[in-house]
Amino acid sequence: MELAKLTFDERGLIPVVVQQHDTLEVLMVAWMDAEALDRTIESGRAWYWSRSRQVYWMKGETSGHIQEVKEIRYDCDADTLLLFVDQVGVACHTGERTCFFRSLYPVADRDVPATTHDGDNIPLS
Repeated sequence: MELAKLTFDERGLIPVVVQQHDTLEVLMVAWMDAEALDRTIESGRAWYWSRSRQVYWMKGETSGHIQEVKEIRYDCDADTLLLFVDQVGVACHTGERTCFFRSLYPVADRDVPATTHDGDNIPLS
């Protein structure tokens, strides 16, 4: 597929779902523009666009928790990317393996706090 056929939003961004390549664990969701995607393809490491800081960032650039890209897929509408990576260390800035460590449903599980890497409980609200 040509990169030009991907559908970027009005800001020039496309959402990226990131999964561990061997376990299929969903690690995080981030954003790329065409430049971040080019950097990812050229380097084999995941690059993203920070919407809050307005800068490019390579995952793990400061923490060492890099994402080695194994495969990049796109969805049926060509408006979302799926990165299969080998995650070195944790993916979440909180120190959790995945950014999806909190449970919203079923409701019965809602009051059970997640445990972070250092044993502290994180309230869900």
